[in-house]
Amino acid sequence: MKKYRVLVNGQPYEVVVEEVKDTSGPVSSPQQAAPAPAAPAAPAAKAAAPQPAPAPSPAGGSGAGTSVPAPMPGSVLAIKVNVGDSVSEGDVLLILEAMKMENEITSPASGVIKAINVSVGATVNTGDTMIVIE
Repeated sequence: MKKYRVLVNGQPYEVVVEEVKDTSGPVSSPQQAAPAPAAPAAPAAKAAAPQPAPAPSPAGGSGAGTSVPAPMPGSVLAIKVNVGDSVSEGDVLLILEAMKMENEITSPASGVIKAINVSVGATVNTGDTMIVIE
């Protein structure tokens, strides 16, 4: 393990980096982080909070059904289904533009469209629930 001092926005931090010889194994995390100012702990906690927030966002959901999350951040170009439509696994639900590429978002399961939580032109983040299938 090697210890480094880095500057982030003018704030010094000490980091410990482990050299890995075999990349096929699991990634390990240090048992205890190196001493750092109290300020970095707050941004880390704030960064963790937004990630769980999108996951429980089936806005039209009663808890039942299959949600279709955004696989990457992007903009919704087209919605190919309506609420109440029957879909089969693999059917195209919507077109998501990400990094100037049009990506077809397909149904992970067969069922009926219960809710559409996005609109054309909307921006989504990774993990945002776009459609709920019942």
